[in-house]
Amino acid sequence: MLKISKLLLLFPFLFGIAIQTSAQESWEKITTIEDLYDSYPAIVTNMLTQFNLDYPGLEKAKKAHENENFIEASKQLLAYYSNGNMASDLRKNKPQETNKTNATADTTLTDVYIIQNVRGKVPVGADGHRDWYYKGPNNDKEWAWLSNRHTQLFEVYTTYLKTGNPKYAKFMDLFLRDFIIKSMPYPAVKSGTSIWRGLEVAARAKRWTKIFYGMINNDYITPATKLLILSSLPDHAHYNRNFHSSNNWLTMEISALATVAAYFPELKKSDDWLNYTIKTMSDSMKDQVYADGVQTELTSHYHNVSMLQFQLFKSICDNVNKELPNFFNNTIEAMYQYISHMVRPNGLRALNNDGDKGSDVNYILNGAKNFNHPDWEYIATNGKSGVKPTDGPSYFYPWAGHLISRSGFDKDAHWSFFDIGPWGSGHQHNDKLHLSIHAYGRDLLVDAGRFAYTGEVAEKFRPYAKGSAGHNLILIDGKGQKPGPKLAKKPLDNSYFKLENDFDYASNSFDQYIAVEGEAKHTRSVFYVRGEFWVVVDRITTNKPRTIDALWHWHPENKVVQHKQIVTTNNEHGNLAVIPVGNQEFDIKFIKGQEDPEIQGWYSPEYNLFEPNITSSYTTQINSDTTFVWLLVPSEGVTPKLKAKIIKDDSDQIELAVKSKTKAWQITIPFENSAKAKLKVN
Repeated sequence: MLKISKLLLLFPFLFGIAIQTSAQESWEKITTIEDLYDSYPAIVTNMLTQFNLDYPGLEKAKKAHENENFIEASKQLLAYYSNGNMASDLRKNKPQETNKTNATADTTLTDVYIIQNVRGKVPVGADGHRDWYYKGPNNDKEWAWLSNRHTQLFEVYTTYLKTGNPKYAKFMDLFLRDFIIKSMPYPAVKSGTSIWRGLEVAARAKRWTKIFYGMINNDYITPATKLLILSSLPDHAHYNRNFHSSNNWLTMEISALATVAAYFPELKKSDDWLNYTIKTMSDSMKDQVYADGVQTELTSHYHNVSMLQFQLFKSICDNVNKELPNFFNNTIEAMYQYISHMVRPNGLRALNNDGDKGSDVNYILNGAKNFNHPDWEYIATNGKSGVKPTDGPSYFYPWAGHLISRSGFDKDAHWSFFDIGPWGSGHQHNDKLHLSIHAYGRDLLVDAGRFAYTGEVAEKFRPYAKGSAGHNLILIDGKGQKPGPKLAKKPLDNSYFKLENDFDYASNSFDQYIAVEGEAKHTRSVFYVRGEFWVVVDRITTNKPRTIDALWHWHPENKVVQHKQIVTTNNEHGNLAVIPVGNQEFDIKFIKGQEDPEIQGWYSPEYNLFEPNITSSYTTQINSDTTFVWLLVPSEGVTPKLKAKIIKDDSDQIELAVKSKTKAWQITIPFENSAKAKLKVN
């Protein structure tokens, strides 16, 4: 056996391939270290070379390795982890054995995985291995990628800890052995394959680390499987060290490298890896987070991804007493502040760019606790706990160009999101000047969402999701916006926005449209009269006649009706009226679930989920520069009767008078220069 072992050290790749071919039929029966060495000796010998056997506690493993007794060295390595007290935060006591079950986990045990709301059964090949390249029922490579992050495995792990049912632990054992053996050999190149892509590599490294320590003293995970994890984690670390990407990808990949380095300091390269992660993550934080705390992709969903990975990385460094620059913690705090200020009154984050409409409440509450911000807690709980903020209730983020307008912090508060910033460094939609509105606990005007990135859903809906037609914008001659500048070179100064006690104002312009000849510029100013209504002013500057389509997308739960030129919801609770002000005549159409001649009237709250919604399209013809004024009136029940009149309309601003039975507002709304924005209430 020793002679063969020496030869394997010289030619591990050749022997690994040869032995693997003959061993694949019986991989399920490989449970002991002896079994693994007999079938895959190169895995065992190569794995041992990754460890610093001079590390305290590995003396017995070192001695056996020096004697070329690789089986004994492997046993001593596992004993070191089993008997040690490292990674105490990840170690779990063996749960009391029961027959309790969980329906979701039981579905996974049949190799049926639900990935981004799509259910697919992974086929098994003639060799008994699952097809880890299976792309799901819609032939979607995203499905294959995400299934290889092993979220489903980790859910089974947590189910086992809760139930103590051995079938879940036994599944984990076979699952891991299946994957690691089938994924060999590690290619050691940057890849976009289903298995060896950076995000999947990073996710597995984090989850396997938790499972390894959580099950280290559990006999349902066999010694062979535990050793296979130890053999593969250095490969995962090597990938994340040498082939990581940038932006939110980098945060996930580098935090995975830090996870392996911190929890397995016995690996020879752990110190170098950890030092590399500190520099790389710190540099990346400077590059991908603006000074106002907003991640440069300007997508609420991916802002959270980066924020949580930065937080994880800081926790890892704290645990191993590695010091981070002062700005690191300050930036994480600023990122939490952003989501605390952005959150809708119902706890859901803004749906913008490639995001999903999920809850940010738990994130905000954790941030409030970690950074001692009871004001964030107040916002997230609608004032049920915490301390009322001394600022707000509206906020503007000048690097991101995001205005969040609110009437207050209660659950029925008015809320709007107005985007006047750059395009974003990734996951962008062509939606500058988009406006979303929520009031009285209900989403009213919405972004269309992201639908999907690849597969059948994406082929059908992706252009609509990314395009201007899926947003509350102006189309010029039926055309939407081109991509804009990815990054802001400087923050928007005070001339672009104004926050006062009784109103908010913001304004910006966009003039790059797809296949539109001549001059065409859209300037949108939004003026929110706190607690009352919004005024939207759209100024179109053109050197030729144009067809204008003003689009308003309604959340699917709204009942939408038209009365002359006014479009309003007719809900029992929570309504909004869109009221054109002026003499312009519009051809108004309700478009819902349209597929031909182009996609319109669809909404996607989460990846791979979509449904029809109503888009009210206001179409008109203009011959020259024209200004459109819209009064957006929220109400709990019946829309209040308001009268609005344009007092002055010139190339610089609009002056508007609005009256109700008890109040009168005189509003000055400039197209630029916020200093001119004024509100007088009688």
